[in-house]
Amino acid sequence: MPLPSDSPIVLVEDLHLTLASAAGAVNVLRGISLRIEAGESVGLVGPSGSGKSTLMMVLGGLERPSAGRVQIAGLDLGRLDEDALARLRRDAIGIVFQSFHLVPTMTALENVAMPLEFAGRADAFARARAGLEEVGLGQRLLHYPAQLSGGEQQRVAIARAFIAAPKLLLADEPTGNLDGATGQLVIDLLFRLRAERGTTLLLITHDHALASRCGRIVALADGRIAEDSAAAGLARLGRG
Repeated sequence: MPLPSDSPIVLVEDLHLTLASAAGAVNVLRGISLRIEAGESVGLVGPSGSGKSTLMMVLGGLERPSAGRVQIAGLDLGRLDEDALARLRRDAIGIVFQSFHLVPTMTALENVAMPLEFAGRADAFARARAGLEEVGLGQRLLHYPAQLSGGEQQRVAIARAFIAAPKLLLADEPTGNLDGATGQLVIDLLFRLRAERGTTLLLITHDHALASRCGRIVALADGRIAEDSAAAGLARLGRG
């Protein structure tokens, strides 16, 4: 079902996450509120330990918050069981990790087809082939991850993330394990596919230059939002 035109893809209200540790409870996220509209590209920046990757895990339904509300594509994650969260990730959320997260015993074609196979799509392999050709890997369909370079593995991961036409793409340091030139090629590919499909992007990066390619930058510090360029822009308009 399509979202109402005024509904955000991401809506986070007073989000908290506390984790246990040997030294005691650690407050990882502390009262985050965030709204991301359909089609936006948002760069999420902040120092190591600021909560960037943890926030992505919560938005992807991979971590349950301690308090607060998270809504993705019109669905309240707090009301979904694990099976429903898995279906939401399959149908509406694409995720690209720094470390690729490909299944080593599957070929590139099988890795990309996997989400569509889980969804029962009869055209899973035909679409996966087209997706790999789109990222320049049409000649590497039957190669296993160990037979691919890091850049090729990340292109496979990007093809897999886009294969089900997700409403939201979460990318966590997608160039972190790549050299500069390869990383540039991969990020150019990511932004091109996002633009062509109108996909909402949340890009986690320590690189402010990379984040500046997004239309908006949100900075985290100590589990809180320290700066939001969209909010700052609205404040300047209000003063004007």
